[in-house]
Amino acid sequence: MLTGYRPDVTKVADLKTHFREALPNAITLPQLFKNNGYYSARVGKIYHYGVPSDIGTNGVDDSLSWDERHNPIGRDKTDEKLVTNLTSKRPLGSALAYLAADGTDEEQTDGMVATEAISMMQKNKDNPFFLAVGFFRPHCPFIAPKKYFEMYPVDQVPLPEQKVDDWDNKPEVAKYTIPLNWGLDEAQQREVLRAYYASITFMDAQVGRLLNALDSLGLANNTIIVFWSDHGYSVGQHGQWMKENLFESAARVPLIISVPGLTKGKPSERLVELLDVYPTLAELCGLQAPNDIQGKSLAPLLKNPAAKWDKPAYTQIDKRKFPGKYFPEMKVALGRSVRTEKWRYTEWDEGKEGIELYDYKTDPNEFNNLANNPKYAATVKELSSLLHKSYEGVKNIGK
Repeated sequence: MLTGYRPDVTKVADLKTHFREALPNAITLPQLFKNNGYYSARVGKIYHYGVPSDIGTNGVDDSLSWDERHNPIGRDKTDEKLVTNLTSKRPLGSALAYLAADGTDEEQTDGMVATEAISMMQKNKDNPFFLAVGFFRPHCPFIAPKKYFEMYPVDQVPLPEQKVDDWDNKPEVAKYTIPLNWGLDEAQQREVLRAYYASITFMDAQVGRLLNALDSLGLANNTIIVFWSDHGYSVGQHGQWMKENLFESAARVPLIISVPGLTKGKPSERLVELLDVYPTLAELCGLQAPNDIQGKSLAPLLKNPAAKWDKPAYTQIDKRKFPGKYFPEMKVALGRSVRTEKWRYTEWDEGKEGIELYDYKTDPNEFNNLANNPKYAATVKELSSLLHKSYEGVKNIGK
């Protein structure tokens, strides 16, 4: 998202490789604004980052992108020993673990992130600024003040529909959570989901603090706001949890863009990608983005949410990076997926480890894999071609 290039160009498929190893001269989104006279700053989690291990550090940050950067560390980090881990064999960064915390919002890392971001806005309210505010929650472990847990009675937390025969028509390589639900019973799943909701609501309250500050500082009518997440999250769909899969629950992300005088608060049914944020912000602010970035400006959809639009969305995951201490049972391959308004088509190891096809008009929960049904052979061929176009012929991009 921040370079404007897909993983096949950045060569980043983990949390440790720095994109500048492959793209030393890339102009990132915040760097573009910095180079054009904007104050560019980051607070919290923006570039790749180990959570919770890297809280309070720069992580795999990019110093060229910012004039200033801050890494708060709150009591959620120091109180980790109090966390309940229902998947005790997994490290906290990929565990179904939670803590209903004592203390105030402002004592948590995300509360401190919001406080620092507000201070940055106050100091720079008379100058153009590009401010990246990275909240850690709702990343696991799910930690939030107790009041947010109390908003969700655990016996009222709904679980997603799961079917006993769901995996009869899906390739094994598509699984990340093995065994399904990591063996948690329904009561434990509700515990986790309650904590996830609490973490989201806590984070949402910090976003509210930022929006209130924009209003009080008189900046709301002259500031573009982009709210997004780097991935979706499975919470039991297909027995899967977290990310590391190519189902809709993990691939689809929240994305809200507010442009003063342009957007009217209307949703769009069109498919877009996080790659599209870079060219969109550049166009809206009159800046020249690099010519070869791979996104497409969303300005037409901001003006008319129903505008004609034929761009698909792509998702990929390299599960070959995961085998080892924590994942000895997981089958691995490179997975690639293309999403249109009607279909999702997925190939594992270019189809050698399995393919998937789901019709969202009739099967929004992805229970029925149509990929091996001869009736849909033409659709599979068409979408396979569309998928391959996303990564073939990219050798010179970013150079």
